[in-house]
Amino acid sequence: MADKDKMDVDKDKEEKSSEYDYDLIVIGGGSGGISCAKEASLLGAKVALFDYVNPTVHGTKWGLGGTCVNVGCIPKKMMHYSSLLGESMHDAHMLGWDVPEHHKELKFSWEKMSETVTNYVKSLNWGYKVQLNEHGITYIKAFAKFVDAHTIEYEKRKKTEQITGKYIVLAMGGRPKIPSSVEGRELAITSDDIFWQSTSPGKTLCVGASYISLETAGFLHGMGLDVTVCVRSILLRGFDRDAVDFVGDYMKEIGMKFKMGASPTKLEKLEDGKIRVTFKSTSDDVSEEEKGNAKAEIYDTVMFATGRAPETKNLGLDKAGVTLDEDSGKIRCSKEQTNVAHIFAVGDIVYGAPELTPVAIQAGKLLAKRLFKSATNWMDYHFVPTTVFTPCEYSCCGYSEEEAADVYDEENLEVYHMKNNPLETYSVKRKNKDGKEMNNTIYFKVICDKKQKNKIVGFHYCGPNAGEVMQGFALALKVGCTKDDLDNVVGIHPTCAEWFTTLKVTKSSGESAEATAC
Repeated sequence: MADKDKMDVDKDKEEKSSEYDYDLIVIGGGSGGISCAKEASLLGAKVALFDYVNPTVHGTKWGLGGTCVNVGCIPKKMMHYSSLLGESMHDAHMLGWDVPEHHKELKFSWEKMSETVTNYVKSLNWGYKVQLNEHGITYIKAFAKFVDAHTIEYEKRKKTEQITGKYIVLAMGGRPKIPSSVEGRELAITSDDIFWQSTSPGKTLCVGASYISLETAGFLHGMGLDVTVCVRSILLRGFDRDAVDFVGDYMKEIGMKFKMGASPTKLEKLEDGKIRVTFKSTSDDVSEEEKGNAKAEIYDTVMFATGRAPETKNLGLDKAGVTLDEDSGKIRCSKEQTNVAHIFAVGDIVYGAPELTPVAIQAGKLLAKRLFKSATNWMDYHFVPTTVFTPCEYSCCGYSEEEAADVYDEENLEVYHMKNNPLETYSVKRKNKDGKEMNNTIYFKVICDKKQKNKIVGFHYCGPNAGEVMQGFALALKVGCTKDDLDNVVGIHPTCAEWFTTLKVTKSSGESAEATAC
């Protein structure tokens, strides 16, 4: 009798599922969408995945894999690494290699670098297609639109088709935006273009103080290009100010140029193809330096990195009943669920979620397990580690000091910090733009809550291999480690990360955090 009941239940489930063409339809072939689709297919779901890229105004387009693979993390990290190799030529010279002391004496080929990056990215595009095929996922390269809450319409080979899904996951991600107030904005590129340029961008203006702008400016500078960063107000808003100031000072020390308190208002194309940029001051109290920054200048390339917009328009979400946040255009969710019970969202389109690839991947995977395995694990968006790949890399996990002061009250905080020197670069006496030896080029900060036995609520690190350093400390933060726990760890010598285990100076003491050696 029990077996018959089970068979009846299974039959009911099959009939209910067969009301739709697919158990799951995923819209968006980026990190989160692919992660969700693959996990669902492994759990026995019939899955379809849509992916479509609207070309930029300059005609740039790319393949399957989303922002991270094509115009984000992957090409950015490769170009960042290329620039670090150039900067390390001084070290190589000092340690016996027959190379010039200054990397600018060497010839850099943007074309060769671009070819290598592009070939690798295209191999990843192909790899994703293979994976979808191996998982039995129907891949539809077309723009998806809602007809109703369960029906998706698309055009393929000039023919309109429709499919239905029991569950639908939105994972469209976002695209860079250029302020509409900028005259001649169509002359500018964004991060959607820079990574696919086959020729060098030449003299470049990076507009914005975001991590995308600073990272791009950093690797272009390391490749020997003339780069200026245009900053309306402050660098890396939302990050720890001490750490951000350290990164900014480092960038200036190695010769990077900043146009502070200025914003472009007009771009004009000249006869020789260059772009004249007119600026305005963004400060009421204008200094002489800022007055100079507001003057027009000429560049080969202007790249805006002033924010991103979610790809939630033109999908007919209103026909499905999905509501958007009025101001941001993002989707407000509760545990990835939208206001429509069977429609979910992951990644950059989710209101309040960190716009990070691993976040989208984890959220997509856990969502699939809840839908098709009755799992109960939810995505934890709290204390997510991240890294900014500027010339002096910056990684963090947990609260900034400013955030921690709001959450725990400033008087309850104890902040430990230290500056020090990486053995590799300090021993070979790296020089700044003025030819002087650089020192105290790494920075550590640990933020503790005194009321919870000095429980650590924030890790911050500026220095080499920042992402590798922070990954392990992110786990420590996740499991609730205290300053005593950190002090009881034996460091690995000689490394940069070991200095986290020896932090003694507190900000409240007023003592110097600088080191005299490494």
